[in-house]
Amino acid sequence: MNRPMSKQTLDRQNRAFAGTNGISRNNRKLRFLPAFRDEDTGRVEIARFENGKPASAHLIVGLPKEWAVAFTCEGAILAIKSSITAGFLRDSVFFTREEAAAAT
Repeated sequence: MNRPMSKQTLDRQNRAFAGTNGISRNNRKLRFLPAFRDEDTGRVEIARFENGKPASAHLIVGLPKEWAVAFTCEGAILAIKSSITAGFLRDSVFFTREEAAAAT
């Protein structure tokens, strides 16, 4: 069974893709925007801060509430459902971290 995605999940992914275009700070020059895709529906959302502004890195706090599976006492998203994949959006096309890492 897949586990929900949390900040810790994103931290592990960033460590795994360190030094590649699979992380935000390395692929901005290629016009990649941090984004998420729901593999069940195909819905793609760019990463956002809680106030709705686009984020420069993967954050789960600004994602749709219907994707959330755990919240803080204040209502901020702590974890999202396991069908969500972190990746990137470029020219309206979603790239997984693996695909972005291979991009040059």
